[in-house]
Amino acid sequence: MKKTSRKVVIVGTGFVGTSIAYAMINQGVSNELVLIDVNQEKAEGEALDLLDGMAWGETNVSVWSGTYEECKDADIVVVTAGVNQKPGQTRLDLVKTNAMITRQIVREVMDSGFDGIFVVASNPVDILTYLTWKESGLPTSRVIGTGTTLDTTRFRKEIALKLNVDPRSVHGYILGEHGDSEVAAWSHTTVGGKPIMEYVEKDHRLEEKDLEIIADKVKNAAYEIIDRKKATYYGIGMSTTRLVKAILNNEQAVLPVSSYLRGEYGENDIFTGVPSIVGENGVREIIDLSISEAEKEMFHRSVSELKKVLETVL
Repeated sequence: MKKTSRKVVIVGTGFVGTSIAYAMINQGVSNELVLIDVNQEKAEGEALDLLDGMAWGETNVSVWSGTYEECKDADIVVVTAGVNQKPGQTRLDLVKTNAMITRQIVREVMDSGFDGIFVVASNPVDILTYLTWKESGLPTSRVIGTGTTLDTTRFRKEIALKLNVDPRSVHGYILGEHGDSEVAAWSHTTVGGKPIMEYVEKDHRLEEKDLEIIADKVKNAAYEIIDRKKATYYGIGMSTTRLVKAILNNEQAVLPVSSYLRGEYGENDIFTGVPSIVGENGVREIIDLSISEAEKEMFHRSVSELKKVLETVL
């Protein structure tokens, strides 16, 4: 019999977890949504608040607060729990505390008999995705970090603003760490199918310095937001929802998620942001782009930074 339920469990009801839940309900992504938090009352309150708007949602969704037992028959468990990035902190600064929290969450989830897909949204996402894989024992294809999905939407937005086009007409990726060593893949960035470098070399609508400014703005976007409102959550909420939707709908969508590398881009044994084909079984395939030599060097540096940090928590 074909499975009719689409059950998602969100662990952590802070700003990020509730933003994901809100986006999922508005988009009608699942029909069962469970919220888990160490603060049970907070999870209960969030569930009740979300239910109050159900009459205006895309679909009727059952929302409730629960325990880790609820993970047993879940399709997806989204992990958002952890300490937040503070002004002046990098995402990698959070690693030791959030590694401990992630390990405990994954143990609790797996003890329930969970056999679905993990989506990791906590930071530093590449490191915590690796730890989730190690702790869970699941195939690498079924452990996915949000990777550079948010960075990529910021990238497309900035290019769109500069050229005055719809960001959905911009295609390109941020690769590597979701953080300070991320790489803008200009060699595979197009606007309306036209390579971005043609806008620089032929149309002169962009200059080389504009590319540097855009990449820098994307890299520092989180710092800008955190300085002003202490946290970022709407963007990652929508980005995570996009990933969850691709899995539940078996879309085979290409998304820049944190996937496990086995030789792609010349790297091994690390989760990091690369374009990947995502469907109901998780990551089906990594798209190994032929990036420029300069971009390859930057990507290798990014992975090297991640591996140094990973060694401190393995």
